[in-house]
Amino acid sequence: MAAVILRCDAEVLRRWNYRAVVEQVAGSGIFLDRWRADSCPGVDPGSEAWLVVEGSTEASSGLIGHGFVTSQPYRIAAPADPGPAHWFFWVAWDSLLPLGEQVRPGLLGEALTDDLASRADGPSLVTLPPSSVPVLRRLWRAHAPSTADPLEVAGGTFPPETLRTVRVNRYERDPDGRRACIAFHGTQCAACGFSFESAYGVAGVGAIDVHHLVPPEILDGAYQLDPIADLVPLCHNCHAMAHTATPPLTVGELRSIMSAAGHLKGEVVTEVALQAQEDARRILDGGRM
Repeated sequence: MAAVILRCDAEVLRRWNYRAVVEQVAGSGIFLDRWRADSCPGVDPGSEAWLVVEGSTEASSGLIGHGFVTSQPYRIAAPADPGPAHWFFWVAWDSLLPLGEQVRPGLLGEALTDDLASRADGPSLVTLPPSSVPVLRRLWRAHAPSTADPLEVAGGTFPPETLRTVRVNRYERDPDGRRACIAFHGTQCAACGFSFESAYGVAGVGAIDVHHLVPPEILDGAYQLDPIADLVPLCHNCHAMAHTATPPLTVGELRSIMSAAGHLKGEVVTEVALQAQEDARRILDGGRM
């Protein structure tokens, strides 16, 4: 998956009402913005994005945000503009530093190659080579706002003997994977369609589990997580039900169970879908198709 640096000037932050946007991201975990490019950008939904602001001084410049591309690029021609049409794509910013706390250009330059550092001061979009992505992630983690993992269990008042452990593998707890999964798939449960935001309003924004589709017991040491293909959003109920079996129930199996129980009104699980789920089950169980 591609990763990019998106460069902007202070005017973009003023247009956002940046202080309010930082508070919004801290509270809800996301800020959606449409990004403009002069030519067709080589980005896809799920591409990781870092925001670099170019100020009038070094103190007002630097790496200030992180997010994910959430749409394919599309082209729009302005009615009053005789020039070429601009390209646009949507970005979900999930972490933003307050003005004055950005990673300064000097540190950013040390993390990137000389060529990338110079390009990051030029075009509004710079595609990062795979080798630079882990370096930039480490730099961002060292300076990014600290946030609580939404999957962490809050302390309660029940005595230890009354607690039951729900096993969640480490890929489901990876914060970067979670953000990429939600940026691409959204926060609606892939099995039952439940949306915490629709049900609870602002209080439910971003409240969703992510489920790892590949059972950890069949993974080897060379496995690398693809958050778009390997993770899927599930509500707490469907996630708990998925983990009642070993290997976990697939999304299709969950939907089949709910459909048989009459809880997916208007939904029909076709024979083709059922056959695909059966084939997947045989593969997971070590059988042959």
